[in-house]
Order: sequence, then C-alpha cells, then structure tokens
Amino acid sequence: MVQETGAVELRIRQQGEASLVPPAEETPKGLYYLSNLDQNIAVIVQTVYCFKADDGEGSGSACDVLRESLAKVLVPCYPLAGRLTISGEGKLVVDCTGEGAVFVEAEADCAMADIGDITEPDPSVLGKLVYSVPGAKNILEMPLLAAQVTKFKCGGFVLGLAINHCMFDGVGAMQFVNSWGETARGLPLSLPPALDRAVLRARDPPQVAFPHNEFAQIADDDNEDSPPNEGEPLLHRSFRFTPASIARVKALVTLEGRACTTFEALAGFVWSARTRALGMGPARQSKLLFAVDGRPRFSPPLPAGYFGNAIVLTSAACAAGELAASLPRAVRLVRGAVEAVTDAYMRSAVDYFEATRARPSLASTLLITAWSRLPFGAADFGWGPPAAYGPAALPEKEVALFLSCGEGGGVRVLLGLPAAAMAEFERLVEEVMAS
Repeated sequence: MVQETGAVELRIRQQGEASLVPPAEETPKGLYYLSNLDQNIAVIVQTVYCFKADDGEGSGSACDVLRESLAKVLVPCYPLAGRLTISGEGKLVVDCTGEGAVFVEAEADCAMADIGDITEPDPSVLGKLVYSVPGAKNILEMPLLAAQVTKFKCGGFVLGLAINHCMFDGVGAMQFVNSWGETARGLPLSLPPALDRAVLRARDPPQVAFPHNEFAQIADDDNEDSPPNEGEPLLHRSFRFTPASIARVKALVTLEGRACTTFEALAGFVWSARTRALGMGPARQSKLLFAVDGRPRFSPPLPAGYFGNAIVLTSAACAAGELAASLPRAVRLVRGAVEAVTDAYMRSAVDYFEATRARPSLASTLLITAWSRLPFGAADFGWGPPAAYGPAALPEKEVALFLSCGEGGGVRVLLGLPAAAMAEFERLVEEVMAS
C-alpha cells in the first residue's frame, strides 16, 4: 500500500530548439480578462501522459500530429497563445499576442518502461519530460502552455505539459486536453470553450458577506514552539486507499444525515493523521484548505466549457489535540467546509479578493489538491488513452495530492513529511487499515 519514490537515471536529448506553435488562423488580439479566481494560482502545473508504441503510426509521427493539432485547437482556445502581463490595476491579464505555445521535441536513451511507475513521481526523472524555460525569473517570463514530446527507444512517447494554473483549473485543463485530442483525431469539439470570464467579475462595490477564513493567518496562541521536525528534509510517499480500505475509514465515522463521501472521509483522515504525525501542540490551531468546483454551485451555473478557474477555496480549523483525537470531528469539519460553498459564499470570495488582494496563508495548514476525479485517461490523440499519466512534480510540504488509482479504483494519497513524521503517519495508516 505504501510506496516511496525511487531514482532512475534518465538522459534526454532535445531535438533542436524549442519552437513556437501559433494558432493556425488569425485570432483576436488585445487584453483578455482573468477573474479574481484566477489571480492567486498563477503557478505552473506539470503533467505527463505516456503513450505506448503501436502497430500503426508510432512516435515518429506523433510530433507532427501533436504540433499541427495544437495549432488548430489554439484557434478557439486563443488566450493560451498569449502572454501574461500586469493590468493597470495591478492584476494579471493575458495579452493575446498570438505568439503561440512552446513546443519541444526530445529523445530518451531508454525504453519508456525504464522510467518506472509514474504514479510515484520522481522529479529527477519526470522533470526532464516537461519543458522549463531556461533563465525564466518569474511567471511573466514563462509561456502559458509548453508541450514536450519525448520519444523512447521502444517507440512509445511521453507528452509533458506545463500549463499556467491561472488559465484554468483541473476540470478546464482536462477539457482543453480533450479538445486537443479531438482535434488531433479530426473531430469537432464536443465542448467548445466558453471564453467569457466576466461572469465572475466582482460586484461594484464589493459585498463581502462571509469571514473567509481561508485567508486567515494561524496564530500560535499557545506560545508553543514549532513542531519538532520543522525545517527537516521531506520524504515523499504514496498511500493507496483501495475501495475496501476507504470503506474501513468510512466505517469509523458516524455522521448525522447522509453517509460521508470518499473525499470527506479521506480528507478528514489525512488531516487528522498528518496533524498527529507532525507532533503539533494540542492547543495549536491546524487549518485545512481545499478547493471546491463552483461550476454547478453558481446560480445560474457557469456555462458548459467555462474556460477558466471555477474553483473556490474553503477551509476548516481545529485545535491539533482535538483533531488528532477524533476522526469524526475532522470529517464533520470537512463536510461543513464543503457545504459552506454556496453561490453567495463564492460571490463573496470574489469580492473579498477585490477588496483586499489577500493571499491564502499556509501557516499550520494542510492544502489538499484533489485530482482523483479528473479524467486524465480520456486524453486520446489518436493512439488511444494514455498507458499512464500523472503529475511530474512532488507536492510541497503543506500539500497532499489525491490521485486516481486507475484500474481497480480507489485513491492514491501523495504527500511529503519529515522522516519521523512520515513513520508515524504510515503507522496511523496501517492502524486504520487493520481496524
């Protein structure tokens, strides 16, 4: 159930210089508005998709197919061909220059199987499969989309994508990748992008109706020192929760009303166990942050194919001692945080940023990023679904990543902790699995 990231020697040789792929046709110019939900997440998200060799067209033609179809899909998705800049009011906007996405061809010195299990990200390996702009000092010097196609000796290839999160959330990113795949297969777009982000524009004047504790700085009220392993190097490990083991976690929680969801159960467990493993003082506050998809929660709902971020952060907080002692308490707090995300709450969050320009604090915080429901396996460019897929980077110290286990179901939890804390977290996982 527990697996640790390994180390594989991988040599990549880039074929020529990185090139730009502009839209295949003329596209609108000018500034493209980014909503307040796009502003705080201007970070590069790296993912990889592995495609095995087949009896038809192999990796030799993959670059041509992917490059040509990328140019075509950038016509309806033209903001991705622009560049980030700062507006007069100090916010991020896209300058629709039509420069294009960055495209790189590369070759590996081994077979694709030699890179190991990519569901256990090893950045020393997977990082070489995703292009990073040399010398880029900040987010404004990086393209919104960079694609690297790495061909392997076995005939298979890996598509590595680096996409700026400010352009869309996980749902929007998968909609784009699916559209790119449909274009590569000569199909019309099943879900054309809805580009107008003004539907999420702040109200004038802003109307902040909720406290928005997701931005709150946790104070060390009990005057205790930081956790004993603060500042130590992290070990990254992956924990697979099968459907059976998820059922065991749920069985430990009795809530009024409906049964807890998989996310509520796992989020509550990981939050509680991680807090306990870190040895936080019992009076110290521990905060949980996670994103909720607002698409179906806005009133009226956002248009299908909304091209942007529709996720809203929600939070819960609890004294570490209370949290570590009670899994049901943790799960109830997670449920409350989910249920708090209403249309009124989300509109208030948009207005809160307008009024404060605040950034979420990660002090004494666990940030859960849930990718477990994203349809990565639907990325079909004409070679069928990917044989494997996943993130190319390890989560930061405050982050736990929830990923799909693929075949067999379940959820894989990937996180990093100092060695002693990781040993305790692993013990707590094994304890609950044996219950």
